[in-house]
Amino acid sequence: MAKVPTSEQMEIQGVRVGVPRRAFLKSRRFCRFCRERVEFIDYKDLGLLAQWVTERGRIPPRRINGNCARHQKQLATAIKRARIMGILPFVVQ
Repeated sequence: MAKVPTSEQMEIQGVRVGVPRRAFLKSRRFCRFCRERVEFIDYKDLGLLAQWVTERGRIPPRRINGNCARHQKQLATAIKRARIMGILPFVVQ
């Protein structure tokens, strides 16, 4: 039969005894557009759109940037329209 170490022996070895592990809690991200009560995201607002495009020219997903589904869809549509109109580049060089 295997010998089970006591709690004193485990503490000496560096194992924490009797302390439950806490679940990792991420802070909830709120949609910036909902907070500012933005109704429509305009494709001509280059300053706003440039904030939501990565340095490689990609549109980050909802889970990364924290937007709600409605505003994420409007943002993606506005960025795509601005790219087609030539206001925003497809790829950053």
